[in-house]
Amino acid sequence: MTSHGWVIGVDSGGSGLRLALGPAEAEAPVVTAECGGPVRTGPHGIDAAHLLEQLLPAVRRLLAGQGAGARVTAAAVGAAGMATLGEELRAVLPGALADELGVRRVALAADAVTAYAGAVGQRPGAVVAAGTGLIALGTDLTEWRRADGWGHLLGDSGGGAWIGRAGLDAAMRAYDGRRGGSPALLERLEAVFGAPAALPGLLYPRADRPALLASFAPEVAACADRDPVAADILDAAAAHIAEAAAAVCPQPGPGDGGREVALTGGLFRMGEPLLVPLYEHLARLLPGARAVPGSGDPLLGAVRIARALAAGELRLPAHPTLLRVPASTPPAPGDRAQQPR
Repeated sequence: MTSHGWVIGVDSGGSGLRLALGPAEAEAPVVTAECGGPVRTGPHGIDAAHLLEQLLPAVRRLLAGQGAGARVTAAAVGAAGMATLGEELRAVLPGALADELGVRRVALAADAVTAYAGAVGQRPGAVVAAGTGLIALGTDLTEWRRADGWGHLLGDSGGGAWIGRAGLDAAMRAYDGRRGGSPALLERLEAVFGAPAALPGLLYPRADRPALLASFAPEVAACADRDPVAADILDAAAAHIAEAAAAVCPQPGPGDGGREVALTGGLFRMGEPLLVPLYEHLARLLPGARAVPGSGDPLLGAVRIARALAAGELRLPAHPTLLRVPASTPPAPGDRAQQPR
């Protein structure tokens, strides 16, 4: 065991719950585990009991493999929906982790914050996390700024569901003979979903409508090199993404150089059809900023936050819903890790 003990990072998202356990020292290797399916959401938000039911046995299994006396000194839990649905998690998890595992330092973060920590670290800058949806988050290390992430009905502009819906709209326009239609996208709609007139019956009853819409986004990208309507959709998406980044990216101070804008999430695997116009829009809206691929995922970000917390070096700003760090339990005898500042 290391002198500072062990830390855990948790990533709770739509695909399930993931855990990483590692020494508190920065950049030391971690062991990971898939803890189960997605955590339930109930009348009080994300179900803390269901999260703990999956998390605690997995932590104990990983700790058992580290030898006698291994203990966790800090934990960071990142969860999709933490900002708007995390009230129960914020009320329950700190006490439960202290009682069950002896964890004395806990950070509770929105998944956008763990994505930021995984992609940018603890430096000023911005991250755009884009998959089915889209959210941008930036900080100058004194406060957070957020743009979008409001879901496919109210926003997520430029995300996968937005692109897919725009592509399907263009396909249906071609089917009807209306202006703005795309025969190429109509052909792809028929290949993927079947008869266009049957699409509403397939789409509207689905609880996973955003994911179904987003599944058509790669078809739009595949048509962009030969279809101007598809290319225009991706250009518009790139403009929305750049606008979200510009809304949150802090201005550099004197001598700072350009800020880093990290791009993370599956949407950017579309490659050049989206990235070429995106870099053009970013250069126009954020001259001097450096657009870079995200260097890590939310699980890595949770581990980074936990390690900074254990060392008393967490520089990312606290926030009531985006990044909550409850008051620490007094350290146990022999706990040499510093208290958070």
